[in-house]
Amino acid sequence: MVKFQFIKDFITHRLTSKTRHGIHSPFVYKMIDEVIYDLKTKDEYKNIEDLRKKLISDNRIITITDLGAGSHMNNNKQKAVAQIAKNALKPQKLAQLIYRLAKEMQPSNIIELGTCLGVTTSYLAKAAPHATIITMEGCPETAKVARENFQDLGLSNIQLEIGNFDDNFPNVIDRFQKLDFVFIDGNHRKDATLDYFKWSLPKVHENSLLIFDDIYWSKGMKEAWEEVKNHPDVSFTIDLFWIGLVFFRKGQAKEHFKVKF
Repeated sequence: MVKFQFIKDFITHRLTSKTRHGIHSPFVYKMIDEVIYDLKTKDEYKNIEDLRKKLISDNRIITITDLGAGSHMNNNKQKAVAQIAKNALKPQKLAQLIYRLAKEMQPSNIIELGTCLGVTTSYLAKAAPHATIITMEGCPETAKVARENFQDLGLSNIQLEIGNFDDNFPNVIDRFQKLDFVFIDGNHRKDATLDYFKWSLPKVHENSLLIFDDIYWSKGMKEAWEEVKNHPDVSFTIDLFWIGLVFFRKGQAKEHFKVKF
C-alpha cells in the first residue's frame, strides 16, 4: 500500500510540476536553469563516482545501527557494504544536484544529517572546499567506512560525528552564529523532521538553504513538508519530489514551486 501511494504521488507530481518555463521569479528561474538543470559532466564528479563503483563491489560485512524510522527493522543486522551502497546511497543524479546547489550557494558552513557511506558528503566537500562541514551518522560501523572514504579522496574539511541526531544536532547548531546550508537526510519521522527544522530556524538568514530528503517517503513526511512550507519564516520552496529546497529570502513573495527533475 505504501509503495502504491509513493508511485501515485510521483505520477501526480510529474503531472502538476513545471520546468523552468512559466516561472516568473528571476531567482527561481536562474536556480532551475543554471543549477537544477545543469546536467553537464564535471571533473569533480569522477573520483566520487569511482568511489561509488568501488563501494558497490565492497563485500565487507558490517553491523547496522539505525536510530531513525527504520530502526525496528535494521538494528544489529549484518549487511554488506555493497548492499548499503546499492540501496541507501543517493543516486548519482541527485548527489550531483546537491553538489551544484552547494557550489551555487557557496556556504561557509554545511551540516548534513545522515552521512551513510559518505558519497553525498564528499560531493559537498568538493563543492565548498573552504566550508566547515559537519556530517552526522547514527551507525558507528557505517561512519567508519565513510571516514575511510574521506581519507581516500583527500577531503580534509569534513568533521564526522557519530550518535543520535536528536542529541548531536542542537550541539552542532550552537557552534555557529548562523546556518548557511543544512541537508536533512535522516530519521524520516514527522516529529523529528519538524524538530530539526524548528531548531535550525533561529540561525537561518537571507541566503540560507535547508534541504529535506524524501519528502514523499511516508504520510508523516508529507505532513512535515506541508508544515515546513507554510511556516511564516519560509519565503519559498522548490519541490523536486525526491528533495525539497527551503529558502528564506525576505524580498521574495511566498510561493511554492513544483519542478520536474
